[in-house]
Amino acid sequence: MVRLTRLIVAAFTATWLLCAQEPNPAQKSVGLQPEPGMPTAIFRIQVVSRSTPAVNYLHLGGATKINFEGTPLMASGSGTATVESERGVIRVSADFKNFAPPSSFGPEYLTYVLWAISPDGRPVNLGELTLDHYGEGSKSAVKTTSEIQTFGMIVTVEPYYAVTQPSDVVVMENVVRKDTRGVIEIIDAKYELLPRGLYTAEGKVRGFQPIHVDKKNPFELYEAENAVMLARLAGADKYAADSYQKALDSLTWANRNQNQKPGQKPVITMAREAVLRAEDARVIAIRAQREEVLAQERAASLARETASKAKAEDEARERARADKERAEADAQRVRAEAERAAAEQAQARAQAIAQADRADAERARAEALVATQQANNQRQQAEMAKLEADRARQEALEQQQKLAAQADQAREAAARAQQEQAELRHQLLIQFNQILQTRESARGLIVNMSDVLFDTGQYTLKPGAREKLAKVSGIILAHSGLKITVEGHTDSVGSDEYNMKLSENRANAVRTYLVSQGLNSGSVTAQGFGKTRPVAENSSAVGRQRNRRVELVVSGEVLGTTVGAASAPAP
Repeated sequence: MVRLTRLIVAAFTATWLLCAQEPNPAQKSVGLQPEPGMPTAIFRIQVVSRSTPAVNYLHLGGATKINFEGTPLMASGSGTATVESERGVIRVSADFKNFAPPSSFGPEYLTYVLWAISPDGRPVNLGELTLDHYGEGSKSAVKTTSEIQTFGMIVTVEPYYAVTQPSDVVVMENVVRKDTRGVIEIIDAKYELLPRGLYTAEGKVRGFQPIHVDKKNPFELYEAENAVMLARLAGADKYAADSYQKALDSLTWANRNQNQKPGQKPVITMAREAVLRAEDARVIAIRAQREEVLAQERAASLARETASKAKAEDEARERARADKERAEADAQRVRAEAERAAAEQAQARAQAIAQADRADAERARAEALVATQQANNQRQQAEMAKLEADRARQEALEQQQKLAAQADQAREAAARAQQEQAELRHQLLIQFNQILQTRESARGLIVNMSDVLFDTGQYTLKPGAREKLAKVSGIILAHSGLKITVEGHTDSVGSDEYNMKLSENRANAVRTYLVSQGLNSGSVTAQGFGKTRPVAENSSAVGRQRNRRVELVVSGEVLGTTVGAASAPAP
């Protein structure tokens, strides 16, 4: 078995992404505000240099087996997986045994998750490993699929099933068998793990209540309670209030359904919805905390830079003034010596002339008077030159102050512009959410149109859809400079060509209607992606319905997003 080599790096805010494969949005320490006398929740990451066997399950290569062995954290664990490469997908069917209770690794842990690790270190959540005997057993089985062809597999302990990044409590890893078919590769992948105690400072953060699982309620309901509590501990009620409230509402509905119809499908459905929304809220909250810290650091850096520049300018002006004063003193000394020498010469000439005759004496006195007048003139010229230099220095100082004031005004204008962009994004997010489900993203605001707004297999807009799009158009027309990208998506039912054509037709139908409502045709584009960008598993009806959607990506410089930015997978 290949072992882990761990290297702990800097503390940071535990930030997650809304999609499973994006990098963490933060690398610096940002904790929740602790209450007096309680531990501070410090979030850290570990960059792990891991050498582990990965298998390239060749396209259409058929089925093969691979084993799992426990790590030193759970040495008794073991398992076997059957991996089958089919057209466009890798199917994994795995059985595991000798699991320890998840809570034995920390009070926040309730379940296990199977991960695929690509050669470039990208973790993919393959699914939850629920223990038998209502979570009190030691066995588990899972059937899942992977979209990547070459990968290694690990099992980690997690607080709930919808996590998007593995913890560092790795309890099992795959081991190549002698009869394993495929191209075996030894990868040296570096990927981020979240250390034990990340969520609750090992259960010591105020407000954390360990979840006690029993047979009274569905296991999914306990996971939902745990996810909502961890989101609140991460500050989601402050930094992601809307998303957190949606998670709380879903949990409330799940509990209400459980009280009315215990164990029924609506209970589990709303509980899993609460888990997903709580994870989104926790990710948004930690990203907001990270942005807050970065803004503070940028402000502090700018203040230090401004102070340093001002100090250097003051020192330069002081050196220039001292140099000028020394030069003026030297000039005055030279003039005084010249005047003294001239006076001595005049006196000598006067004495000589007086001895010669009175006329020569008077002539000498006249020459001395002339010399004195010249000296006075030179002195006056020097004083005028000094006054002119002082005036030039004053004008230069005033010009520097004026430039500094203009720079301050420019910085204030930039800050106001950023604030206005943030306020407009928030305003539009609220307005769009009153019509259709809308979320923030790096590309802009994403307005989601579900499949129910179209007839099945058709791209004709229902009346309800046209009404909602008319409202959206009215909001967009009120704000010039906005760009709209209409993106169509389908589930995996049907051929690639059929799904691509249906998604393009639906996207074009939405674009045509928006243009008919007065939007500039040059500001509205449409594109179909078929089934290539799912947001949920296509193995269930609920997942397929979520994948059948049309998204309006609203962007523009007025929102602080680059107009025409490259399209990215929907989170």
